[in-house]
Amino acid sequence: MQSGINVILAPEQIGTLFGIHITNTLVTSWAVLVILLFVAVLIGSRLKLTPSRFQLLFEWLVEFVYDYVAETLESRKLARIFFPYLTTIFLFVFTSNLLEFLPGVGSLGLFDPVGTFVPLFRSVNTDLNVTLMLAILSFVVIETTGIVVIGFWKYTGKFINVRNGFIQFFVGIIEIFSEFARIIAFSFRLFGNIFAGEVLILVVTYFIPFVGPVPVMAFEIFVGFVQAAIFALLTLYFIKIAIMQPHGAEAH
Repeated sequence: MQSGINVILAPEQIGTLFGIHITNTLVTSWAVLVILLFVAVLIGSRLKLTPSRFQLLFEWLVEFVYDYVAETLESRKLARIFFPYLTTIFLFVFTSNLLEFLPGVGSLGLFDPVGTFVPLFRSVNTDLNVTLMLAILSFVVIETTGIVVIGFWKYTGKFINVRNGFIQFFVGIIEIFSEFARIIAFSFRLFGNIFAGEVLILVVTYFIPFVGPVPVMAFEIFVGFVQAAIFALLTLYFIKIAIMQPHGAEAH
């Protein structure tokens, strides 16, 4: 029997489905999607023409975020397009971080053939595959938006500039690498903060049980909210940068 602190970096496999490996982070992500769908249906079914105080608060919050997106992108049309995506990213990441603190997460599981305990649930964002996929998705959205809004040639002209000398061409090449570097920054920032928080809770629970984990968990809930907000806000700001006209071009 193992004793002490056991930190496992990679998600554990709990089975296969049609030859696809099913990990505990994948099961948790399914649970997050079910929770979000249930909450969306529940809130949608309770909306009334004469709003309650809760509905007024909810509508004010949605309107506040929507107006902020519209102000940042300087277009309510673009806000209508990207508001659902940005809020979905935030809600998925934040709910995944909250689910980590529910009773049973990390303690419910099964034993593999060699007798090792494998938890059925694990925090989604401690799986680098998940954070990397979210980062790639945001990268595709950002780059596609830049091409669609200002045009392919204008957008690529931000990175490939052969008319203004070698220095500007070299700066453009650096910009290309910085665009792809966002994938690494997005994924590792979220993964690193959430995984480090989970390890910190394990350490505190081992050395200061019962009392120590409570303030640390409260702090990690705050960190989970901040990381979800940062992921969504960075996506918003990079979309804003992508749709900006190149230097020297007329703004429409």
